[in-house]
Amino acid sequence: MSTTRVDYIAPWWSYWLHNFPHINLRFQPVDNTFRPQEEDYQQSLIFLGCVAAAALGLNLLLLAVYLSFLCCCHKEEEEDRKRPRSCCVTWAAITAGLISCTAVGVGFYGNSETNDGVYQLTYSLYNVNHTLSGVDNLVGNSMGNIQSGLNQHLERLDEIFATRGDYVQTLRFMQQMADNIIRQLVGLPDWENSKVDLAEAADHIARAEYYRWLTYLILLILDLVICLVTCLGLAKQSRLLLTTMMVFGVLTLILSWASLGADLATAVGISDFCVSPDKFLMNQTKDFITNDIMHYYLYCSQTLPSPFQQALTIFQRSLTTMQIQVQGLLQFAVPLFPTAERDLLSIQHLLNSSEASLHQLTALLDCRGLHKDYLEALLGLCYDGVEGLLYLCLFSLLVAGASCAMLCIVPRVLRHIAARERDYDDMDEGDPFNPQAHRMAARNPARSNLHSFCSYSSSLGSQTSLQPPTQAASNAPVSEYMNQSVLFGGNPRYENVPLIGRGSPPPSPFRNAVSFLRISVSSETDASFPNSTPPQLTCPVTVCFCLSSLTGVFGGSDEDIAAFP
Repeated sequence: MSTTRVDYIAPWWSYWLHNFPHINLRFQPVDNTFRPQEEDYQQSLIFLGCVAAAALGLNLLLLAVYLSFLCCCHKEEEEDRKRPRSCCVTWAAITAGLISCTAVGVGFYGNSETNDGVYQLTYSLYNVNHTLSGVDNLVGNSMGNIQSGLNQHLERLDEIFATRGDYVQTLRFMQQMADNIIRQLVGLPDWENSKVDLAEAADHIARAEYYRWLTYLILLILDLVICLVTCLGLAKQSRLLLTTMMVFGVLTLILSWASLGADLATAVGISDFCVSPDKFLMNQTKDFITNDIMHYYLYCSQTLPSPFQQALTIFQRSLTTMQIQVQGLLQFAVPLFPTAERDLLSIQHLLNSSEASLHQLTALLDCRGLHKDYLEALLGLCYDGVEGLLYLCLFSLLVAGASCAMLCIVPRVLRHIAARERDYDDMDEGDPFNPQAHRMAARNPARSNLHSFCSYSSSLGSQTSLQPPTQAASNAPVSEYMNQSVLFGGNPRYENVPLIGRGSPPPSPFRNAVSFLRISVSSETDASFPNSTPPQLTCPVTVCFCLSSLTGVFGGSDEDIAAFP
């Protein structure tokens, strides 16, 4: 008998997964034939999950060693190497984020593909169950009508035609035809006696697939939220967010390896079935269905004869013969026995309904419908289902790699944040150029009212309070500009004198900056000592630092600095 298939070919990834080593828990090789009832085969699939668990343990061990080394290493980084390391950490974080986003996309696609494949499988199972249930119902109804209704009418007609031996002989012949039909119907396979209820199996598969799909959806959303919150924590440099995401990163790492083991074991088991599904189904149904019938439905070749053709033909011929006999009795016996007409019409109606059931049964027993559902189930399971599981395995690997990268990056970021805050704490809190000064001022409002000698905003109020009510025109005499110097502590403001007529080049930017510092200091002094002689001003360190900076920026000389009072 030929077993060559042209309508179904297992995909290449099924053969690839089928060739995976099958080893039981005693580290012994096992045959890769799909045998889910045997313990050794079950252990070979569990062994794949144990491999993923071992990989998880090794991964956690390496992470623990790395974090321990990072915590125990207190060597200070050199100043010129901080920027390159920070750049490397930034690029590593960006790469981990991109890998996480890619993994989430792959996971959504794989989850959808697996769900589509399982849905097609359950849909085909429901169709097959509906077809087989229809066959059983038709066979049962036909047998019931013939055994109960036909026999009852024949017994009454036998009493009516007791005086006519030829009519009684016709009734005996019809009884033989009815028994012949019963024998043919009994010879059909009884699908209700099968060990597996396809409808119940489809319900269990659909329920398990729903929870699997929902679990992966939650896992995908969790991975996406962890990725986004980690990026937010890196951008804000928040210790709380980064520490929390490290905990969730470890949880994600464990879930990723666990899902990888489950998906890999499931994909290998399904691939073992997809490589030779016909052999498994024949072995499962050999106790209640003959191999000829299973071969007819599994291959559905035009060259193969139908195993039901003989039974259906005998059924059809018996019905036709009985209808001819009933028609003859209606024509010749009813004029003699009018009381027999009712039973003969009832038998005729019963035969007509049995003939209609015969046509339906012939259509349902044809191999094309069941074979189509069988192929759709195989395509959904072996193509979409296994392909989706492979994408989910890839998703688990990518998420595990991204989680490892995140767990390696976040501690370095936390060290960088701690080092930067420690550098801020080492600076002088009174130094206005210290970025930490703004934070300290916000924490201690009493100190925020102190004025800085180099702060333009601190002297802005005193300068505006000393401004004259009206601004002099640009063509005013020089004396008017000179008289305005009284408003600035008695020191002449030559910067307000027009350049025309002075006979000197315009002042340098350094001199303007020095004059600005002189005005600020004078304003502060006049505001502090309005009615007394101000004390001798000693240039603070901050002012000296400003002058030194201005020398480099504006090109001032040492004589310019010396000219500053």
